[in-house]
Amino acid sequence: MVAPVSAPAQQSAKVIIPGDQIAVRNGLRALFDTILLRSLPEDGRSTAEIVLAEALNNIVEHAYSSHDGEIEITLHLRQNELVCKISDTGLPMPDGKLPAGILAPLEPPADLPEGGFGWHLIRSLSKDLDYRRENGRNLLSFRLDTQQCGD
Repeated sequence: MVAPVSAPAQQSAKVIIPGDQIAVRNGLRALFDTILLRSLPEDGRSTAEIVLAEALNNIVEHAYSSHDGEIEITLHLRQNELVCKISDTGLPMPDGKLPAGILAPLEPPADLPEGGFGWHLIRSLSKDLDYRRENGRNLLSFRLDTQQCGD
């Protein structure tokens, strides 16, 4: 369910979806069909799509690897930034910390890892990335520059 909300000098959208791959795909499609995200410049929209898809897919693959649950995504557009907050009741991050997102050596090409690029992308494209666990919930927040690469 997507609930766009308008407020002075700020636009918001919120969606709560089941923590599975199909729901994530449909939820992302619904979010990016809101006026809030359709209004972003192409570069900002592409960045938001990449970062949100990576974060949500990680929740499905890791946090909900052993049980079902929901994912709540809240977005606020403020000036030239998209403030993103994602929460779930899945398993906590190992050691209570975000992965470092350091890329492994990429040679030779035959030895490329199947995964491990997501957190590098998230860290590279976002600002003020924060994770904490509170009251049985994983809380991930970050900001995205909606105007980058457009100058």
